[in-house]
Amino acid sequence: MSLPLLDAMLPIGRVAAAAPSAPLRTMFFMVPNGAHMPAWTPAAEGAGYALSATMAPLAKHREYVSVFTGLTLDGARAHEDGAGDHARSGASFLTGAHPKKTNGADIKNSISVDQVAAQVIGSKTRFASLEMGLEGSAQAGNCDSGYSCAYSSNLAWRNENSPLAKENDPSAVFDRLFGNGDNVSEGKNRAARVERRKSVLDFVQEDAGVLQKKLGIADKRKLDEYLYAVREVENRLVNSDKLRVGEDGIPHFPRPAGVPRDWSEHCKLMLDMAAIAIRSDSTRVLTFMMANEGNNRGYPEIGAPEGHHDLSHHGKSEEKQAKVQKINLFHMQHFAYLLDHFANVEEGGGKLLDNCMIIYGSGISDGDRHNHDDLPIIMAGKAGGKIKKASHWRFPKDTPLCDLYLWMLNQVGVKADSFGDSKGVLKFS
Repeated sequence: MSLPLLDAMLPIGRVAAAAPSAPLRTMFFMVPNGAHMPAWTPAAEGAGYALSATMAPLAKHREYVSVFTGLTLDGARAHEDGAGDHARSGASFLTGAHPKKTNGADIKNSISVDQVAAQVIGSKTRFASLEMGLEGSAQAGNCDSGYSCAYSSNLAWRNENSPLAKENDPSAVFDRLFGNGDNVSEGKNRAARVERRKSVLDFVQEDAGVLQKKLGIADKRKLDEYLYAVREVENRLVNSDKLRVGEDGIPHFPRPAGVPRDWSEHCKLMLDMAAIAIRSDSTRVLTFMMANEGNNRGYPEIGAPEGHHDLSHHGKSEEKQAKVQKINLFHMQHFAYLLDHFANVEEGGGKLLDNCMIIYGSGISDGDRHNHDDLPIIMAGKAGGKIKKASHWRFPKDTPLCDLYLWMLNQVGVKADSFGDSKGVLKFS
């Protein structure tokens, strides 16, 4: 089982100044249908900005939250291809490309920024990258005005013709992270855990005990916290599989194994798995779709039972806009839940969140206008110390989002002068 970064793993004498030498993690989170921008954009610019209403859940992580206003995704614009803004937004969010309008097998996009990073740093971890989300991926079908479902349900693209399907079952992610890579042995281990209700930790308990005897106080605490987190997630995975019985006494059979009915619980389980993948250094590149682009799920649990996509076409209705903002806030609360994981993990002389670049946002600004400029984009983390002070930056009209991606690629060692439709490295830090 992979371990978190321990002080004992660092060169002697470098513990106190470990943050710059700690691995830099790059993550991308996408939410569908844009945002209610009046509640998204902070009023002030610079380092002293106050979090907006939608960003309020990030208050305790304020020193790590940078806001980028004015960035544009030109590839998501129509360019004479007509309707299909949601599919184009999903396809171009991490590629900056304008996808070919087709619902057949001849899909064409471009390599995504995460995969460019994975080509350079992916060999340093068990998984070059992980693709995760709360809905399944499709490779075909007509999902948006003649655009293939592959565009709206996949963020990561290995090349212009090959999207990388995401995993939405937390049990499957867990097995992937803690399998030994051998299909036969992995299958036997999984069967044994199910049969005997064994935790994956039971298989490594003896080794962990030996290791703890060799660690200092800080490392022992860090290892204990990590093993507890893994145990807690596995217990929740087991509970999510249990048969539920309704008030009428009739058994309600569960969703497929490991996928809870409740959206929030499903999301938190997947975010737990993402956090463990990063903490264990199983990967340093991760993508996560909170929902497929154009998703029309309702959120009755927060007072927004109508479809999200339908509400985003608000026609300036104050009631609909208020419900869109509720959904935006609900999603942001779950993003804050992920940041809690990283902010609570000590890494050398700082926190794991110091060594992250986590993009969160959408390829659409106002869902009613379907515009792709002035996008809702934030970054959490300090990029290994490259971001000295989290701020709200405002950029000139039509500044490419890919300028920010080019900056990020440079931070992880990708020697590139351009990416997507970039015009140059974004100047902000």
